[in-house]
Amino acid sequence: MPDRAHLTFALTLHDAVAPDRTRNACWSPYSVASALGMTAQAARGETEAELVALLGTDHDKVIKGAVVGDDAVFAVANTLWASDALPLNEGFLTDLAGWPGAKARSAPFVEDPEGARKIINEDVAETTNQLIPELLGAGSITVETVATLVNALYLKCAWTEEFPEHDTADLPFRGAGNVPTMRREGNMRYARRAGWEAVALPARGGVEAVVLLPEGDLGGTEGVPEVLEALDRDRIELFLPKLDLSVNASLGDALRQVGVRTMFTGEADLTGLSPDPRLRVDDVIHEAVLRLDEQGFEGAAATAVLMRMTSFVPAEPARTVRVDRPYLLLVRHGETGAIFFFAQVVKP
Repeated sequence: MPDRAHLTFALTLHDAVAPDRTRNACWSPYSVASALGMTAQAARGETEAELVALLGTDHDKVIKGAVVGDDAVFAVANTLWASDALPLNEGFLTDLAGWPGAKARSAPFVEDPEGARKIINEDVAETTNQLIPELLGAGSITVETVATLVNALYLKCAWTEEFPEHDTADLPFRGAGNVPTMRREGNMRYARRAGWEAVALPARGGVEAVVLLPEGDLGGTEGVPEVLEALDRDRIELFLPKLDLSVNASLGDALRQVGVRTMFTGEADLTGLSPDPRLRVDDVIHEAVLRLDEQGFEGAAATAVLMRMTSFVPAEPARTVRVDRPYLLLVRHGETGAIFFFAQVVKP
């Protein structure tokens, strides 16, 4: 059963990440929760409490339980990059080994910050099938950087039933003119409740994409948990725009808004990672790419936590759902509810 706390985390952070409902947004709750989850294992005291309050008590179980089937392409890496000069706690390295795709690597942060940046970017690019070639921009790694916790994710899934390409046509989308829009009729899960219409499109690997279409303008996310819980099988004629989104952003301010503040200050306690008490988080950098077409979807995401010193019964006829105005899109693991991608689509 999908985890409610993980959904709450995603909705809460989305409101802070994408407060402007007139702009496209795309991010990966799975990736961010992974990077912050590793950070929480490094944290102690108030630093840890703030992270757990946002993520939920069992956040790591949701992420680790989101196993994608072999009929989809899924790659994930959770990496600690650390300076050779930074003493590490063996207990943290043991805990890190429990995360999917875990590894610990050294990087020359002090001696060659630009070289360290390139090494990390190359590793992320490899995991994400080159969809994210440069997560960390120039200047993001400095001589004061001593460690970086990085999650990188790649997911490619085919729909269990494809959209016929000959049915794709340019149709109007509010605020964006005519856009390439796909059409498919079939059995899907559907609900209408609490100001939302929701349609869940099954994909390979135990993954699904859920379209969340508001009754009016795109506003707050109130009612989303209720409509997701009400999803039931129906016969649907769905009109859905093709999609290609890419967003890179700092999440520092958004995290502070939702109560994760101490790790960015001199009061940070990251002694679960290293006995050095001066360690704190400088920034959290995130990038997500999501492409959706007639065959399925492909997405990648990466999150870096930069540390420095202080320093988811057929009915007739089919119900028609036209996604012709701004909407939300979740790509999630069917069983656990782990949200791989969360998109706010204003201009497809």
